[in-house]
Amino acid sequence: MDSCIFCEIVKGNISCYKIYENSETLVFLAPDQDVDGHMVAIPKHHFENVLDCDKSILHSFIDTVQIVSQHCVKNCGYDGVNILNASDKSAGQSVNHLHFHIIPRNNGDNIDAWPVMNNHKYTLPEMQNKLEMR
Repeated sequence: MDSCIFCEIVKGNISCYKIYENSETLVFLAPDQDVDGHMVAIPKHHFENVLDCDKSILHSFIDTVQIVSQHCVKNCGYDGVNILNASDKSAGQSVNHLHFHIIPRNNGDNIDAWPVMNNHKYTLPEMQNKLEMR
């Protein structure tokens, strides 16, 4: 897919600051530098999001996210990480290539990575009825 910026990064047509790479995945620093250490993890094969990703690729991808996250805590002095994903434009996905944001965190760093959500319309039992896997 030529119009995908992440595919262009995988091909080497766009440079990036690589943090980790294997045969199926790539992790690089987010270019916007909004938060120190903000990384983007992608599978090298194009999938739009977690909803259409091949299961074996998704498993490898999650392994990479865990490896990089553990590295941040064990070797780089961070206390934890945020792992963020949006799957589909309706969820706020801005690049149509599966990706997770990995944001290294320290206690007291004052980074607010969670949205404030106050828009529920249904009770918990109503939502359970709608979402429960039967």
